Amino acid sequence: MLLAALHSQNRSRPPVWLMRQAGRYLPSYQRYREKYPLRELFFTPELAAEITLLPVQELGVDAAILFSDITVTALPLGYSLHFSEGPILEKGGVIQGMESLQPIQQAIRLIKPRLKVPLIGFCGGPYTVASYMGGAAELLEPLLQTTLQYVAMQIEAGVDAIQIFDSWANELSEEAFKAYAEKYLQPIVAASSVPVILFMREAYKYIDTLVGMAPKAISFGWEKPLHELRSRVPMAVQGNLNPELLFQPLQEIRKEVQRLLFSMRGDSGFILNLGHGVKPGTPVDAVRCCIDTVKESVVGSDPCTR
Repeated sequence: MLLAALHSQNRSRPPVWLMRQAGRYLPSYQRYREKYPLRELFFTPELAAEITLLPVQELGVDAAILFSDITVTALPLGYSLHFSEGPILEKGGVIQGMESLQPIQQAIRLIKPRLKVPLIGFCGGPYTVASYMGGAAELLEPLLQTTLQYVAMQIEAGVDAIQIFDSWANELSEEAFKAYAEKYLQPIVAASSVPVILFMREAYKYIDTLVGMAPKAISFGWEKPLHELRSRVPMAVQGNLNPELLFQPLQEIRKEVQRLLFSMRGDSGFILNLGHGVKPGTPVDAVRCCIDTVKESVVGSDPCTR
């Protein structure tokens, strides 16, 4: 279903998965965090595999996304990674090259035989990862090279699609975006032999440039109605519920999900997701309500008449 939508060939209900669907809101994930530091979860293949599978097993999402972090492409360049409130990269680690990312490849190989839905791999956009490394422009080309190899490693291990998270590129002007984001995203999109989804905050600001890169899908935030952006996007679209919606009563969640479904009715290239990741503290029942509403939807049904 997801792969059909990525090729704009889906004839059934839209597929649904959520960014950060294996995250801090899940009690089962919290139990792992009580036992292990975050870095160990990312780089122990068996643990990363188990966490990747949690939302598929517990919530019934239509795709799994690899449990990892966007900043790992800095490690082959000799940066060390640890976590506080977020990822912290420090120069001076041992330069191990791409071997430092082999545990992630091993995790993919453990996950694939246990899945009946597609597995999405991912990477950080070079601009965004460089932002965590101090932001120097000279980091972009080395990061591009490690990212190309990292994506190839994931594809070789069996991922069905790749999502590129260039989360911080929205802070760039249109001219700067072309120089510091597009220039380093385009080769990644072009080199991938599996469908690529492009994600960034406020993607609508760069819509024509993103379309020109020819990914299989563009993931949008909630800033603009998705059906209004649709006419400018000749490939699949993903999004675009506000993560804050999941703190509302279940009836309101159901209504908003149905409204989005109705606005995108008949679209063979629509993937329902949030406009950003699931927030910590989000009620599990709210996430389940969102997913179940999509899975129970009647194609083309008007929520106002149900």
